[in-house]
Amino acid sequence: MGKLGFILVAVAASACASTGATPRPFPIPGGHAAESGLPSESSPPPGAADLVTPSAFDSYALVGTALALRGTPYRNGGSDPAGFDCSGFTQYVFGQYGVALPRGVRDQYRQGRSIDSLDLEAGDLIFFSTTETDASHVAIVIGGDEFVHAPSSTGVVRVERLSAPYWSRRYLGARRVN
Repeated sequence: MGKLGFILVAVAASACASTGATPRPFPIPGGHAAESGLPSESSPPPGAADLVTPSAFDSYALVGTALALRGTPYRNGGSDPAGFDCSGFTQYVFGQYGVALPRGVRDQYRQGRSIDSLDLEAGDLIFFSTTETDASHVAIVIGGDEFVHAPSSTGVVRVERLSAPYWSRRYLGARRVN
C-alpha cells in the first residue's frame, strides 16, 4: 500500500471517534423531515410523559428512522441531519424514540446489556475497534448481516455488511438498549 493509501485508510478509520460535543438529549429532525417520514419540526419535543421506555420502542421503526437518514453527510461532532459522526448518529436515532444515549462511543458501549454476535437483532448497537483497542465506532444493526452507520470523514450514512473483511476484523461487541 502506498503512502497515499495508508493516509486515506488512517483518515477514514479515525474519523468517527466522538469529539465529545453535547447535542440536545432528544434532537428533533429538521426541515426535510416530511420527505423522510420523520417527525416534523412542528412535532412537540418529547416530554417526560411522552418518552418511550427503552423496553417499549419498536426496533424495526427505529431501524426505519436510521435508514431514512442514508445519504446524510459525515460531520465530525455532528449529531443532527445536517451531518453525523457515528455516535451522534446513534444518539440522534435512539433519541427519536425517547432513549437517551450518552454522546461518546465508549460511553454508549457501556449501555444496555451485552449481546452475543449470533443473537443480533434489528436495533442493536454494534461496536468496532477502528482506531484503538477500545470501542471507537458504533452502528445500528438492521438485521441479517447488515448495519447502518455514519462511517468516516469522506462518507455518508450508509448500510454495510458485518461480514465484510474490514468490519469483521474490527468487530468488538454488541449491546441491546431496548
